[in-house]
Amino acid sequence: MITWVSELRYLGVILVKSRSFKVCLVYAKRSFYRAANAIFGKIGRLASEEVILQLIVSKCMPMLLFGLEACTLNKSQLSSLDFTINRFFMKLFKTNSIEIVRACQESFGFEVPSVLLKKRTEKLEIYFHA
Repeated sequence: MITWVSELRYLGVILVKSRSFKVCLVYAKRSFYRAANAIFGKIGRLASEEVILQLIVSKCMPMLLFGLEACTLNKSQLSSLDFTINRFFMKLFKTNSIEIVRACQESFGFEVPSVLLKKRTEKLEIYFHA
């Protein structure tokens, strides 16, 4: 017997019951925050911002972006992913100013998820259309 559910985890991506293809980002964002807070809790202010950001990029970003290259995300979902990263930057640099956050992201060469996903999606399109 198959049970009727509103969410289904398939290959690490949560698919949501909808009229069109839709994914749930709540679990990905939760995993990101859990991992980022664990890193931040262990090293706190002892490590430099560069070290913390490198750990975030290598350990936490994959949790946030896993499998999303293959999914079509709408503008609000992309903004939600970007907001997740912006909130982490606000915590790291002790600010609530989005201008300061963007300046820090630019100075550290950090790309928000919407930009990363766009690049990854373009690579996939080139790969599959070649």
